[in-house]
Amino acid sequence: MNKQQEFALQAVEENDIHFIRLWFADVLGQLKSVAIAPGELEDALEEGIGFDGSAIEGLTRVSEDDMLVRPDASTFQILPLPGGDHSTARMFCDILTPEGEPSMGDSRHVLRAALDKAKGQGFSFYCHPEIEFYLFEHQTDWTQPPVPIDEGGYFDQVPRSSSMDFRRAAVGQLEQLGIPVEFSHHEAGPGQNEIDLRHTDALSAADNVMTFRTIVKEISLDRGIYASFMPKPLVDQPGSGMHTHLSLFEGDSNAFYAAGEEFSMSQTARQFTAGILYHAQEITAVMNQFVNSYKRLWGGAEAPSYVCWGHNNRSALLRVPQYKPGKINSARVEFRALDPTCNPYLAYALLLASGLDGIDKQLELEDPTDDDVWELTDAERQAMGIKPLPGSLDSALKQMEKSEFVASVLGEHVFEYFLRNKHAEWAQYRQQVTQYELTRYLPRL
Repeated sequence: MNKQQEFALQAVEENDIHFIRLWFADVLGQLKSVAIAPGELEDALEEGIGFDGSAIEGLTRVSEDDMLVRPDASTFQILPLPGGDHSTARMFCDILTPEGEPSMGDSRHVLRAALDKAKGQGFSFYCHPEIEFYLFEHQTDWTQPPVPIDEGGYFDQVPRSSSMDFRRAAVGQLEQLGIPVEFSHHEAGPGQNEIDLRHTDALSAADNVMTFRTIVKEISLDRGIYASFMPKPLVDQPGSGMHTHLSLFEGDSNAFYAAGEEFSMSQTARQFTAGILYHAQEITAVMNQFVNSYKRLWGGAEAPSYVCWGHNNRSALLRVPQYKPGKINSARVEFRALDPTCNPYLAYALLLASGLDGIDKQLELEDPTDDDVWELTDAERQAMGIKPLPGSLDSALKQMEKSEFVASVLGEHVFEYFLRNKHAEWAQYRQQVTQYELTRYLPRL
């Protein structure tokens, strides 16, 4: 038993913990949980807890239903529950076969494998997600449009705002869980908010995103409102994204920084960026996995719809933020096509693998785009070599299913399950008769 496991066992005893929630994600990034009593924790840490893996989306086949969930002791945290209750802790878990091997359906393992490859090349990978979401009034009739809890806009200071109070409560709970927050503010849409988590290693960042979504949902339920991470819940308002800042480190040195170079970008940073741009179309389905995701991507309002990069260009897919003198470790690139409903483990694994592929192949980075890409004509974009991202889930899946690269990163099991599940979603969507069709066509056809 290692020191982290010993610490977790000691913390359970010293803090009078009654329940330990074991958390893990299915292939689509939905959080799963099983609670165990304190007396079961030592066995769980050493051997894992058995469960029916076939009952979890994409985890395993029915013929291989026996699986183990083993908690990662480094993720132990006491949950700040309502009413000051501190009797429950949580730990993220790895999914194993009965033989103790990693499950091919464990998305956390997919990210670990990508990080191990980076480590073998001398790199560690860091992420800094900016997570947007809407807050709506409570409703039970989901056929009606949602009602935002306020009419605030970008950076608005709304007196006695429910949003401001909500963000304060969310930030407080996140920091109690050891998840530091950099910024929080009202976003551009009514009832829309953003909370930015500080940069950390990619595995912790993915765990933090999973925790964040749970905390935000639980706080909203406690307050009688509804928090939604839906990418485009309002037709005439901005969608919600999860822009993520990415950087590679070699030991304590930021591998993306080079003094005197354009935008202070090192050759490593340029090749990493070129790799993501090269693979952008085939990884889009994982970054934006729902039908509604493409309403955000192609809905304007600075959403990234085209494969290009720029310096402080918020219409570009990849943005290089302004370098601040003396802040070498903050050198980074910002990927803007993620939405907050993605499976963060799979998304970060693909972004890292894409960037490393660019380094391995020494890909050349094309010139940056200074123009607002949305304002260009199709002919102008074509002349500049700027390709569009997929315009629908169907288009994104067709790009993905041809990709040997994506299959190699995700593994055959996750790759095939994801495609099968999402093709089914698209088929169901195509069968719907929408309100738009009824309103537009029924009176005159």
